Amino acid sequence: MAKAIMLQGTGSDVGKTVLVAGLCRAAKKRGLKVRPFKPQNMSNNAAVADIPGDKAGGGEIGRAQWLQAIACGVAPSVHMNPVLLKPQTDVGAQVIVQGKMFGEARARDYQAMKGRLMDAVLDSWGKVGEGADLVIVEGAGSPAEINLRSRDIANMGFATRADVPVVLVGDIDRGGVIASVAGTHLILPEEDRRMIAGYLINKFRGDVSLFDDGLKSIETFTGWRCFGVVPWLKAAARLPSEDSVVLERLASGEARALKVAVPMLGRIANFDDLDPLKAEPQVEVVFVPPGKPLPADAGLVVIPGSKSTIGDLLKFRENGWDRDLLAHRKRGGHVVGICGGFQMLGRMVRDPDGIEGSVTEAEGLGLLDIETVMEPEKTVRNVRARSVPFDLPLEGYEIHLGRTTGPDTLRPSAVINGIDDGAVSVDGKVIGTYMHGLFGADGFRGRFLESLGIKGGGIDYRAEVERALDEVAAELETHLDCDAIFALAR
Repeated sequence: MAKAIMLQGTGSDVGKTVLVAGLCRAAKKRGLKVRPFKPQNMSNNAAVADIPGDKAGGGEIGRAQWLQAIACGVAPSVHMNPVLLKPQTDVGAQVIVQGKMFGEARARDYQAMKGRLMDAVLDSWGKVGEGADLVIVEGAGSPAEINLRSRDIANMGFATRADVPVVLVGDIDRGGVIASVAGTHLILPEEDRRMIAGYLINKFRGDVSLFDDGLKSIETFTGWRCFGVVPWLKAAARLPSEDSVVLERLASGEARALKVAVPMLGRIANFDDLDPLKAEPQVEVVFVPPGKPLPADAGLVVIPGSKSTIGDLLKFRENGWDRDLLAHRKRGGHVVGICGGFQMLGRMVRDPDGIEGSVTEAEGLGLLDIETVMEPEKTVRNVRARSVPFDLPLEGYEIHLGRTTGPDTLRPSAVINGIDDGAVSVDGKVIGTYMHGLFGADGFRGRFLESLGIKGGGIDYRAEVERALDEVAAELETHLDCDAIFALAR
């Protein structure tokens, strides 16, 4: 079995995903065969990992583990994230185990289910370590959630079972970091506390020497060593984000040649589809929160994926975005709908089996002459395709329920494995597709932007991600005692 270390946080969104990715890249640069692992993840931003011998195509994992696999220089595996929760309502989620649909559960029911899931976690844990020198594990939420400890599979429940030493991550940007680290030490039971070998501070801005007394205070309260203080990592903004919580902090940047408006759906999924557009120097991507109108000066509106198409479609109307979208079209604006967003663009969405909930049909936005019927079988696969309007190669993945038909599908947006996909309006300005990753194809993105009047688009997006990972790794080598962190592994 490979040696392993684990990063756990004093809370959610403390930066564990980027830190693990950076440490993975740093370990790779040292010549180590390194792999990522996250026992349990909660996110609607999923990626597809191929499953050898699986004729169905592949399985779902969190987008974070997909990014961390890139940092390691290896292909993603469903075993890197054996349990993935995809929220559908405020109290319920779809449960994915080792890449496949396991069931649906309300929050209370899921707590009871966890005991059965630990076996799958440990099975994947053994598989991820095969042939590796080091596995870097990412926790979920916080070990301080002691009310959930008895059935925990994501933090100390896993660490104690697998005997993996833990480095605790505190986020100084949100304030109260001394209390959060010391408080975690205070409330953890002794069995869990002894798993923590030390801590690090993340997202520091300014002169780090000003926090020297803070570090002394933490040492006084906990006795734990500090492995370093990580500055605010600017390169992290160029990496795909997994949790939708980051959308709450995204604001419009400086005005650029093209403004792209993206409505923040309640169950938004795979919003990292927009990252390649964000990386373009002439493109400004604006995520529009509920209660705010779609900006009238946007040249393009992208309706992203959704884990609850009908529910988000109803909320779309409540927000008045349907009226904004029609006004946008009358001004000659372009629209792209991806997956659930594609389904919303049609005349009707039907869910006769109540797969998404109690509302079984909803009128669509009417920008494409199509209808969608939800069906139980889910399509999960990586794909290579070709854009029909631009006759250029595409590469991405599909994760969706539903079958879409109608006159506009006779003008497909892409051909995937010889089969037509998506739809295009008569004037060519409304495009729908089931394929995620559409904008990741540099050649297509450049030509698409050119059709909107933007010259010089089509940067090498994957190379930008690789450079960002290298920069994060270099910062961690500078500001953390990486030798000591890696030496903890057992």
